[in-house]
Amino acid sequence: MSNLRERMMSKTAEVRAAKDIKVDQHADKPSSPRTAPGMAGALAYAQQRIVELENAGASGEVSVAGIVPNPWQPRQTFNDAKLAQLAESIREAGLVQPIVVRRMASGYQIVAGERRWRAHKMLGMESIKVVIIDLSDEEMAMLALVENVAREDLSDYEIARSIRTTEKEFSNRKRMAEALGISRSEFYRYLSFGDLPDFVIQDLDVQPRLIGAHAAESLVSVLRDKDGQALEIARGVWARVVAGELDQTKLAKVTKLAIESGGNQPSSLSDRSIEKIFAGKNQAGSITKDAVSFTVKIKAGMLTAEKERQIRTVIAELFSGSIAAD
Repeated sequence: MSNLRERMMSKTAEVRAAKDIKVDQHADKPSSPRTAPGMAGALAYAQQRIVELENAGASGEVSVAGIVPNPWQPRQTFNDAKLAQLAESIREAGLVQPIVVRRMASGYQIVAGERRWRAHKMLGMESIKVVIIDLSDEEMAMLALVENVAREDLSDYEIARSIRTTEKEFSNRKRMAEALGISRSEFYRYLSFGDLPDFVIQDLDVQPRLIGAHAAESLVSVLRDKDGQALEIARGVWARVVAGELDQTKLAKVTKLAIESGGNQPSSLSDRSIEKIFAGKNQAGSITKDAVSFTVKIKAGMLTAEKERQIRTVIAELFSGSIAAD
């Protein structure tokens, strides 16, 4: 669903795992990651930074009950079957890699390794191996976001929620988009989730994959400056998405059509007719009609200046006539 994730996975295909990154312990600051630009660079830096913090941290074992999750964790749901598999692996072989935590006023907060911590809770274990590090709120929030967006199959809504939460730790949105390695337009596309109607957000909290970032941005655009009646119409269309009757990519178009027609929803946007236009034996263009539009396409070079003038005249007369008749 997310183009961001697809691009990141392709860009970071050759990026080394965190455990394989060599860190100069005597360097004053980490060197720039040698990897692709954008999000891949942000991911490589996050990996390198976590290794540095782990090397500088103190190893130990603390109470499972004394640990709380990362408040900037993007993931809302965890796969129970995969957690059970991880728990069984830990039961048989022990915890291979300690989780990373930071000390709080009371207890500890997870920086990395929430699935391993959850697996320990599932097994009823009282303690867990940890590496305790020092980390600011800003850096912790960004590391959590970058690592999870890159490595986990998050929905667009979960990414958007995390961006919204993490945003509070940054001075401005431009800086945050740069830290994430994405364009500002893409950054604002994720933020558009925050402008969706409450009835959409309530369902996304339960089923975060109902709608993607592009569809969310389009729906927000359709509903901008609309009144309560339009929102009620949108609620009815949205119910079809939740029920699986309408593809989320068509949500904005159907909502727009329903609002314009006073609440009548087209049953489908898939019914489409295409009629080819020929000039002799050569196809000159096509006429496409569906629930959204009536489109005439003419290939470049097929029209003379005079024919183009005639088409424009006919169109002008058609619509001026309908306006006069009204």
